[in-house]
Amino acid sequence: MSAGKKKVWSDTTPLLHRRNSPPPPSYHSSSSFPFTVEMTSSSSPRRVGSLFLGIDVGTSSARAGVFDDKGKLLGTASSPIQIWKEGDIVEQSSTDIWHAVCASVKSACSLANVAGHEVTGIGFAATCSLVAVDSDGAPVTVSWSGDSRRNVIVWMDHRAVKQAEKINSFNSPVLQYCGGAVSPEMQPPKLLWVKENLPESWSMVFRWMDLSDWLSYRATGDDTRSLCTTVCKWTYLGHAHMQQMKEKNLRDMEACGWDDDFWEEIGLGDLLEGHHAKIGRSVALPGHSLGSGLTTAAAQEMGLRAGIPVGTSLIDAHAGGVGIMESVPESDSEAKAMLPEYWLTEGGQSATGALLDYIIENHMASPPLAERAASQKTSIFALLNSILKTMMQERKSPFVAALTESTHVLPDFHGNRSPIADPKSKGIMCGLTLDTSEGQLALLYLATIQGVAYGTRHIVEHCNAHGHKINTLLACGGLSKNPLYVQEHADIMGCPVILPRESESVLLGAAILGAVAAKKYPTLMEAMKALNAAGQVVRPSQDPKVKKYHDAKYKIFRELYEQQLSQRSAMAKALD
Repeated sequence: MSAGKKKVWSDTTPLLHRRNSPPPPSYHSSSSFPFTVEMTSSSSPRRVGSLFLGIDVGTSSARAGVFDDKGKLLGTASSPIQIWKEGDIVEQSSTDIWHAVCASVKSACSLANVAGHEVTGIGFAATCSLVAVDSDGAPVTVSWSGDSRRNVIVWMDHRAVKQAEKINSFNSPVLQYCGGAVSPEMQPPKLLWVKENLPESWSMVFRWMDLSDWLSYRATGDDTRSLCTTVCKWTYLGHAHMQQMKEKNLRDMEACGWDDDFWEEIGLGDLLEGHHAKIGRSVALPGHSLGSGLTTAAAQEMGLRAGIPVGTSLIDAHAGGVGIMESVPESDSEAKAMLPEYWLTEGGQSATGALLDYIIENHMASPPLAERAASQKTSIFALLNSILKTMMQERKSPFVAALTESTHVLPDFHGNRSPIADPKSKGIMCGLTLDTSEGQLALLYLATIQGVAYGTRHIVEHCNAHGHKINTLLACGGLSKNPLYVQEHADIMGCPVILPRESESVLLGAAILGAVAAKKYPTLMEAMKALNAAGQVVRPSQDPKVKKYHDAKYKIFRELYEQQLSQRSAMAKALD
C-alpha cells in the first residue's frame, strides 16, 4: 500500500480444502499426479483483440483465467495441489504445482474458446512459498522425510520460529524495512532452518526461489527475480534498487539491493557467492518481459505457443491489488497503486479463509450442513449466512452482528503477523456452550468473521497512528465474494469497501503483468487503467448502535491478547 488513502486487503490464505470442491489427491508410491479441474466461463461472447492469461497458485489449488483487452474474464479453471501438513511444518511439490498449472491453463483456454496461439501475454502470481531446486532445476527436498517431491516450504510453515528470533536479535538495519522484525513466514528464517537442519539439501540447492519467481523461471528459463517478492519476503532493499535504476536508466539489472552484511551476520554468507546467484543476481520490475518468452517445452506442457511474453511475477495479494486498484468509482477516486517508486506498507493476518474452514469443519453440525449445501448447489457460507438472517428475525436481534454479543474470537490460531508480529500468539474463543446445533455453528462462524475484521481494524489503526490516512478498503480474494464478510468489514472499519467488476482480481492482476510484458501497454499503471473496471461499493451501516456495538467488541478483542500475554507470563514464572 502506498502512503495515500487507499488500503488493499486480500484473502492471502486460500483454503486448504473448500466445501463443494474436490479434495486434493492422495498420493501413493506412484510419481504421477492425478488432477480434477473446476471450470467456469463467461456467458458473453469473446471479443476480438488481445487475450491475456493470468495464473495464480494458492495454497490448495492452481488457477488460470483468460481475459480480453477490456479486462473481462472469459474463462477460468482450477486444479488442486497436494499439501503435506505435520504440525508447524507445511510442504508441497513444485512438480505437482506445475502439473496443476498446466491442467488449469488448458481447461481455462478451452472454456474460453481460446486457442493456445491466441494468447498474447502471461503473468504469474503465487503465495510466498519457498522453492528449492538443483542446478538442473530438479527438486531438492526441504523435508525431514527426505522425500524429494517435497521441495516447497509453504508460506504458512512455522518451523523457523527460533531462527526468526535469532535473526531479529541482531537488529540489522534491514529490519526497519519489514516492520522491525522478520516473521517465520519470511524466507531468511526458513533458509537458516534448512542450513541448520538439512545440510545435505543445503549443499545441493542451486536456486532458492519464491514460488511466483519459480513459476516464471519454469515457464521461461530466466531466473530473474521480482522486485515484489525480494523486497517483501527476502529483505531486499527496493529503494536502493530503484536509485540504481534511475542512475543507470535500466529496467533489468544485476541485483544491487542485497545487504551483504545482513546475510553474513545471520550465518548465511554463503548465499552471497556468485553475485547472489542462489537467491537472485538479477531483479526486475513486475511485468518485465523475461527471457525469450515461453519456452518450447513449457508451451507444449501448457497447450500454448512458444515465445509468448511472460512478465516478472507478483505475490498473490499484490496481484490482487494490481487487479483492483484502478477499479475505484470516480466519486471515490484517489487511487494509489502497488507500483515501483511507491512505498508499500504491508500488513496481513496468518489465517483467514483457512481459519473459517477450521471453525466450520471441526464442528459437529458441519457434515449435514455440507451435504445440504451440496444438494442445493450452493456454498456452506451461503447457508450459514441464511441461518444467521433467520436467527436475527427469530431472536428479534436489532442487526445480525448483535447475535454474537456473548461470543468473542481472537483469530490468532496461526500466530499474529501484523501488527504485533507475535508468532507465539494463540487463538481464543469466548462464550462456548454445549450446543452443537447449526445455529451455534453459525454464531461461531460470524464471531470468527468479526474477529478477522477486528484484526484488519487493528492493522489499519496502527498504520494511521504512524502517518497514514486510510479511509477506504479495496477488497479482493475469495472471501470478498461473501457478502456477510464484506459487510462486517465495512461496519467494523467504519469505511466503504470497494469491490471490482471482476471478482477474480488476483488472476486479473497476473494477466495485467502479461499485458505489460507483451508491450500492449507502456507501464503497469496504464495497463491497470485499461483493464480494471469499477464495481460495487459496500458502505458501513449508518445505525449508531452498530458502531457502538463493534467498538465494544473491538475493545474486548484487544483485551483478549493482553490477557494472553499476562497468562503466558504467569505460566512461565510457574515453570521457572
